[in-house]
Amino acid sequence: MEHALRPIIETPDMRITLADGCALSARVWMPQDAAAMPVPAVLEFLPYRKRDGTAARDALTHPWMAARGYACTRVDMRGSGDSDGLMEDEYSPQELSDAVEVIHWLAAQPWCSGSVGMMGISWGGFNALQVAALQPAPLKAIVTLCSTVDRYADDIHYKGGCLLNENLGWGATMWAYSSRPPDPALRPDWRDLWLRRLEAEPFLPALWLRHQRRDAYWRHGSVCEDFAAITAATLAVGGWGDSYKNAVPALVGNLGAPVKGIVGPWVHKYPHFAVPEPRIGFLQEAQRWWDRWLKGIANGAEDDPAYRQYLMDGVRPATWYADRPGRWLAGDGAPAPLWRLHLGQGALGDAPTPLQSLIASPQHCGMAGGEFCAIWLGPEQPGDQRADDAFSACFDTAPLVQDTAVTGAPRVTLTLSADRPQAQIAVRLCHVHPDGASTRITWGVLNLSHRDSHADPAPLVAGQPVSVTLDLDHIAYRVPAGHRLRLAVSSSYWPMIWPAPEAAALTLTAGHLDLPVHPDPDGEGWDFPPPEAAAPLAVEVLRAEHHERETSTDLTTGVVSLRILDDFGKRRDLGHGLVSGGIAREWWDIHPDDPLSARGRTHWTMETARDGMVTRTETHAEMWSDARQFHLSARIEAWEGEGAQVRLIHARDLHETIDRDHA
Repeated sequence: MEHALRPIIETPDMRITLADGCALSARVWMPQDAAAMPVPAVLEFLPYRKRDGTAARDALTHPWMAARGYACTRVDMRGSGDSDGLMEDEYSPQELSDAVEVIHWLAAQPWCSGSVGMMGISWGGFNALQVAALQPAPLKAIVTLCSTVDRYADDIHYKGGCLLNENLGWGATMWAYSSRPPDPALRPDWRDLWLRRLEAEPFLPALWLRHQRRDAYWRHGSVCEDFAAITAATLAVGGWGDSYKNAVPALVGNLGAPVKGIVGPWVHKYPHFAVPEPRIGFLQEAQRWWDRWLKGIANGAEDDPAYRQYLMDGVRPATWYADRPGRWLAGDGAPAPLWRLHLGQGALGDAPTPLQSLIASPQHCGMAGGEFCAIWLGPEQPGDQRADDAFSACFDTAPLVQDTAVTGAPRVTLTLSADRPQAQIAVRLCHVHPDGASTRITWGVLNLSHRDSHADPAPLVAGQPVSVTLDLDHIAYRVPAGHRLRLAVSSSYWPMIWPAPEAAALTLTAGHLDLPVHPDPDGEGWDFPPPEAAAPLAVEVLRAEHHERETSTDLTTGVVSLRILDDFGKRRDLGHGLVSGGIAREWWDIHPDDPLSARGRTHWTMETARDGMVTRTETHAEMWSDARQFHLSARIEAWEGEGAQVRLIHARDLHETIDRDHA
């Protein structure tokens, strides 16, 4: 039975002073009568600036939940937004300690019932899991979205031991995000704090690149090290269009605490406003979770299916989808039965056959791979794979005799040798349409020096066969009868991963694919309520949003390039008047014959203004390598004023050289 909504109040800048004197700025929505009728608190703890960075999504989400009896608390982490302090790194011990202290602070407030939940997507989903593993007593439940259980194997840094170029790309994003000043309306000392942050801001890609193995740095915060440490009830949510596909089934399969999982077709967004459709009533699902575990309402949330996944119908390849046809499946999360298919000469079949396949992909194989983490709502999905397939060894099934629903993580086992001590493989499972169009279903990569261990890599012996196994990302995808499955194997995957120092030729002599196939894809389903949200943020658009992706080949030099432009527009918040805008640019260049020609470059512009204060930051980052070392350079500039009055008030250059470690 739906209770009457409670009128809410918003506090734009509630100060939470920690034991060491650091004051964090929180934006809080709660029922007006919470002092008389205390409510549970729900914490979202981020570095992405509540005043402008997450304001649009906060407006849709937190007021809706507050009206249903919660104190929704959006806190700027230490060193970000309008809070005190300086930032060190992602998921640092200091960050997690601060979050625990905030949870205890919330539980002790007179308007709080003493129960606290933690919710977040991406960074907020990560630290929700990590804080839950620390077991602060008031934290009874979490909702984690688009997160990971393994910071080394399943984040933006490394995949299969290969260096992801997102390590530079997202690190450059944080270099830009953290360069913005606090809001002068909330911080009279905004300029002094801004200058201190500009001087101290870490260039995170270099820090992350110093840890090329799965060492103690990555084990910290990886909750897969001890799933039993999480005792809070956990609702885990993900999207097949996102890079973080694997955490939900891992949590459902390993937590002893109450846990439920939901994975839809979405990119890296909250499911009540994500794309592609169908969206769901995520806020209703979250409220049901909070009601059960923070208020103790016997609503049966614990009896919902353990794992609800959206089975996407096979579709034509496209770099953008407004919707994905399919249906929801409800189940217990148990692995699907495996269909073993053997690699033969160009074929994928039920019986082993002789195989001798040479793989020597040009360095630009992978240009159709799309963005690692689709988030900006541009043309970021993988397009038609035929160009990359042409540079790969391809193994096709016969036309399928019936619809085949792949639900789970396909596992690939290969026997191969290489002519170099360092090499990579990229494996793509594709849906081949009758006319030859190729849609990427899922994928995985492996640094062959990491074939036995991510903590203790070892070079290959040239010409010596080795057996390697890699799991592709989880997926739920239905291939129609009459279409084919393809396994495509390449020795490069640019610009998704940084290339090995030498172009290696691989000889593949045996292999098989274990394909998880749902036994009853037309069986038990699930219906979610339609999406609901609070009123959208009121803004004045000063510059419209715009996104571009362009590939090109320089016919003089032979260099192949990907150019990315993400103009996030510029707007004025009509509630408090702050103006904010940003533009991101990336360039990824490589020569097909030379892995040492690889180069990544970024340039961000961030703008902030209010009441005569105008600031702009320009951040640059670049990476290249030789056979032994990675080289990085970065520059940050801060400008104040506009027109003839604009002046450079801060500039800093960084240069880093880091040894390659089996990478």
